[in-house]
Amino acid sequence: MNKILMSGNHTAAEAAIRAGCRAYFGYPITPQNELGEYMAEHMRKIGGAFIQSESELAAINMVVGAAAAGVRAMTSSSSPGISLKQEGLSFLSGFELPAVIVNIMRGGPGMGNIAPAQGDYFQATRGGGHGDYRTPVIAPGSIQEIADMTFLAFDIADRYRTPVMLLADGMMGQIKEPVIFPDFIDPQTLPKKEWALTGRGGKESRYLASLILDSNKMEQHNWNLFKKYEAITANETRYESYHTEDADVIVVAYGTTARIAKGAINQLREEEGLSVGLIRPITLWPFPSEILYTLAKDVKKFIALEMSTGQMVEDVRLALDGRAQTLFYGRPGGIIPEPDEFAHVIRDAVKS
Repeated sequence: MNKILMSGNHTAAEAAIRAGCRAYFGYPITPQNELGEYMAEHMRKIGGAFIQSESELAAINMVVGAAAAGVRAMTSSSSPGISLKQEGLSFLSGFELPAVIVNIMRGGPGMGNIAPAQGDYFQATRGGGHGDYRTPVIAPGSIQEIADMTFLAFDIADRYRTPVMLLADGMMGQIKEPVIFPDFIDPQTLPKKEWALTGRGGKESRYLASLILDSNKMEQHNWNLFKKYEAITANETRYESYHTEDADVIVVAYGTTARIAKGAINQLREEEGLSVGLIRPITLWPFPSEILYTLAKDVKKFIALEMSTGQMVEDVRLALDGRAQTLFYGRPGGIIPEPDEFAHVIRDAVKS
């Protein structure tokens, strides 16, 4: 199979098409515009639907409609645009509809800037919208992973009838790396969605509802969703373990930050002989809490590194449950840390 040099934004778009996505709705915002542009050019070639909507609110509600009809549907945006889509995410969850949402994060809050950041972690992993629901969140660490995990996102969405978010920062969206794409999926070969609203055609009437006025039924619906989220946690939690077998200190980082942290860890191990490891959460929700809790039996110091003022660090503390010390170092607002910077922070932690 041939490798293709592509940006993260173009990779996510091409992977979605190959994964059977046939409906894309979006509204322009930097630094993910190239994703929508790619969809505009290529979706029509495969008979798919592309609409540049009048707003982010319109885009996410178009996704709701397409998903209800059983189509693999997707939208993408960046931080402020994702904020506008939150009500739609809650509706997708309430209706139990599969869809993929891509967030290429920028600096914030507010309009912020167009530089890479990781300040949307709380929004992504806590649901963001109203009500009792969770959204699986996948954080790729390379352009190859963007390709592979876009396929994974659509599969998880269909398997559990849930929206799934692919979360990356602006650097991951813009950089180019060689990538090998999985094979094309013909949407006709995907498992049939018996629940989809495809017209009556002599069948019994079907409907999808998230407006449930009977409180007892609403409670049961919430518990049914809760059981689904338990199954997702049990079956879909993913992480990378790097040099943790002999580590005295373990770094926890995701996405671009984890790439930089790896450089710092390699430098400290090779040049200074320091025993440092990394846990890279691949699913931010469900968060890989169990591995951190297990490692804390022997490792007593963990460092959360983020391009934010500290959000994932709260999940690290929850996972460790007081068994180990949790340190934090962050650079918010679009600042990209250097490996030497992380090496300094890690070195101080090891020697303190």
